[in-house]
Amino acid sequence: MNTASEPLIQLKGVTKVFYTDEVETHALSGVHLEINRGEYVSIEGPSGCGKSTLLAILGLLDSPTEGAYRVNGAPVEGLDHAGRARKRNREIGFIFQSFNLIGDLTVFENVELPLTYRGTTAGERVKRVREALEKVGMSHRARHLPSQLSGGQQQRVAVARALVGQPSILLADEPTGNLDSKNGEAVMELLRELHREGSTICMVTHDPRFARHADRSVRLFDGRIVEEDVKRDELSAVSG
Repeated sequence: MNTASEPLIQLKGVTKVFYTDEVETHALSGVHLEINRGEYVSIEGPSGCGKSTLLAILGLLDSPTEGAYRVNGAPVEGLDHAGRARKRNREIGFIFQSFNLIGDLTVFENVELPLTYRGTTAGERVKRVREALEKVGMSHRARHLPSQLSGGQQQRVAVARALVGQPSILLADEPTGNLDSKNGEAVMELLRELHREGSTICMVTHDPRFARHADRSVRLFDGRIVEEDVKRDELSAVSG
């Protein structure tokens, strides 16, 4: 039985090694990380430090070479491909830098897709999609195609798609990377609002301006966590 005090995400001694032509590349080395429910964590570091690999493991898109990974108290490293897919669909919402919307589906259909894979009833799908689009301010674009939207609007739709399944955690991979500064700030404000409403968020970003909005920053270097900066107390002191 899971308890509210148990971390939502637990990585213990996670290592990831890639093998190519007799060369071993250690993308991650002995990573320990916990993310609590309702927390907003940013992952920072230079290119090639392991950020994308870490996010892929968190999102069950890849498996560690060594170490343990638990989501909601349940171990996941032993799951087969189908089990990982089910866990990913129900527990994890993805927000990608490149939006990853399907061009010949409408906004409504793009957001609905994760629920279709899950086998959610038609009535429940309609209800959840409408709620998700309303939350990101895109209800008025429900019948449009992605090509008819601006970059900022497409990212809002991508956020709605990540939210619609009511996941345990949102994983955001450089969510402002393809946006101008105005749209980037608008998307970050949307993520902050979702966090205030209780969403757990883990975000990879190169932009220190956006990383500062998180409760905690985790810095990676050469596949290891080299620094953690907890900001909640600091922000509380400023607001107080």
